[in-house]
Amino acid sequence: MASGGGSGKSTGEASTPSGSTLQRKKLVSVCDQCKLKMQLVADLLLLSSESRPVNTESLSVFGESFEKCRDTIIARTKGLSILTHDVQSQLNMGRFVEVGEILVEMGDLVVSLTECSAHAGYLAAVESPGAQPATPGLVDRYKVTRCKHEVEHSCGILKTTPLADLSPQLLLEVSQNMSKNLKFLTDACVLASEKSKDKFAKEQFKLSVKSMSTSASALLACVREVKTSPSELTHSRCVLFSGPLVQSVYALVGFATEPQFLGRAATISPEGKAVQTAILGGAMSVVSACVLLTQCLRDIAQHPESSSKITEYRERLRNSACAISDGCNLLSQALRERSSPRTLPPANSNSVN
Repeated sequence: MASGGGSGKSTGEASTPSGSTLQRKKLVSVCDQCKLKMQLVADLLLLSSESRPVNTESLSVFGESFEKCRDTIIARTKGLSILTHDVQSQLNMGRFVEVGEILVEMGDLVVSLTECSAHAGYLAAVESPGAQPATPGLVDRYKVTRCKHEVEHSCGILKTTPLADLSPQLLLEVSQNMSKNLKFLTDACVLASEKSKDKFAKEQFKLSVKSMSTSASALLACVREVKTSPSELTHSRCVLFSGPLVQSVYALVGFATEPQFLGRAATISPEGKAVQTAILGGAMSVVSACVLLTQCLRDIAQHPESSSKITEYRERLRNSACAISDGCNLLSQALRERSSPRTLPPANSNSVN
């Protein structure tokens, strides 16, 4: 989160038109990144029709305990409320750098809250009578798909960021993020190859990893070159070699997420589905409100204070903050009561949709 150390610097920069313009431009970029990340995770976990556990490292401590998951989510909604207040306070003081820092933290918190909510929904659903838990496959669809989008995003930064803005620090961050996600994809597919009983699948996983690794090596070499010898030529090489990497990652993940490698989703009763729908609906309310708040911040960053639309945008921002609070309350209620009047049908309805 933003602290006093950075405040003096950003306030000083904001006193100059160019500093303020750069800060606003950076905030627009941060807003776009956070919005995409929150929407992607919501699409993969909250809008999916399948019931599967979420197997991320941050959730491993919960095991199969719905209660631990519930208590953690409720605690994180309180943290989200604090960040929502902080981002508005920093914005009112014109501290766009701090707004961006808080927004990044908020985006990460929303992602973890979404993952936790999806897992809680699954745990609650499989506790219903007659339910059959999911069977893990060779590949975790959620994790490899997240990696695919992270690599694509990193390549997008290299392609769209002007040379003057490709600082050594940004290049380092992009390289590290890309390498981390490529390593995960490699490890996941090597393991799938080893466990697969199908001869073609065994070989195809290996070949796909080899193709991706070769493309990655070529691109990362270009990134190192633009870092040591920045020029339009070295930058254009990054753009050139980003394409093959994205294509190879898409091919690998497309193959890895074929149904035969994903195991079996849980079989749950209508009662279990109703509980899951309540929890996922509450989480979706939070995500939707956070996406709206992010869009409002983007609109404010794009318009000067003298703009006639600023009053409207700030009002929308306040409404979005209220919607986040409402969503957090709805999610907490769904977790505590395992039902929600907003996401469940009337008592005489036969449908849970």
